[in-house]
Amino acid sequence: MTRAHNFNAGPAALPTEVLEEAEKELVNFNGTGMSVMELSHRSKEYENVHNDAISLLKELLQVPDNYEILLLQGGASLQFSMLPANYLKNNETANYVLTGSWSEKALKEAGNFGQTRIGATTKEDHYKRIPSFDEIDKKSTDSYVHITSNNTIYGTQWQQLNHDWHVQAFADMSSDILSRPIPVERFSAIYAGAQKNLGPSGVTVVIMKKELLEQERKEGTPTLLRYSTHAEKNSLYHTPPTFAIYMLNKVLHWIKRHGGAEGMQERNEEKAGLLYEVIDNSNGFYKGHAEPESRSRMNVTFNLRSEELNQLFLQQAKQNGFVGLNGHRSVGGCRASIYNAVTLDSCAALREFMIEFQQQNQ
Repeated sequence: MTRAHNFNAGPAALPTEVLEEAEKELVNFNGTGMSVMELSHRSKEYENVHNDAISLLKELLQVPDNYEILLLQGGASLQFSMLPANYLKNNETANYVLTGSWSEKALKEAGNFGQTRIGATTKEDHYKRIPSFDEIDKKSTDSYVHITSNNTIYGTQWQQLNHDWHVQAFADMSSDILSRPIPVERFSAIYAGAQKNLGPSGVTVVIMKKELLEQERKEGTPTLLRYSTHAEKNSLYHTPPTFAIYMLNKVLHWIKRHGGAEGMQERNEEKAGLLYEVIDNSNGFYKGHAEPESRSRMNVTFNLRSEELNQLFLQQAKQNGFVGLNGHRSVGGCRASIYNAVTLDSCAALREFMIEFQQQNQ
């Protein structure tokens, strides 16, 4: 079977070798005579998978010892509520940096739990860029500052994360976690849905300073929505998404085999470079949405000269085996999501298609 060139924004491409490993183990995992999906989450066989995934995350992200790693459910969207529910105290204000739709959603949810403010926004620029660190209005009285490190819809990404935020910093890294090395120690909490770079949908990785667990606002917060509940039980307080965590484990081993975060960064820069080069050399036939200094290495967003050309491009791309190139419904156009598992060969094939399409439709 020929594999599609999968540029879906999420759930996204998984490494072929990981899928093939899972296929071999699907009905008989590790000699148990059962699928991993059938194992008790209290069994030794499953706990080995679970603990190995946590250990790999610590290793690959170089997570300091004073951080906890949690494997939760509910996606990144639940974290929009869970973080302020626990850490936005009365008479405090949370500072949100708006760089796209997902940061807007995070701000809206936080407003249900307390005072919020916008420390910076590039909405007036149609989210074409990431604000500079100096643009952000920072106050020592902020409860925390929240950023979204990569913006899938608009194709922008924070290029520099090694800032001194002066207060607790929270980051939604759902769409670029483990695509490059990150300074974990600069953040009090990092969260990421797995379905773009880490595995299938169903599990959310949370990396949190242990001292935060002692600062929760427990009064009125449901037990299941307290981070300490999950930390105390090694993310096994209730039945975890066992198959998603099993696949997370497989993908983490794949990342390790391919050079870790540094290897992913090199791979992703090369892939993104192929596509941005076509856009930049097209004399305006392709127009990228993001300003060059804010371009994402995960989501390459662009339009053609007219909506008719956009639709013809997408139609012919689909006929040629390219999947998921439609831009988000809120902005239209085209988008190639080139997360870790998307191959260089797929990006090279898309590059050639873009060049040929331009030549045929000048």
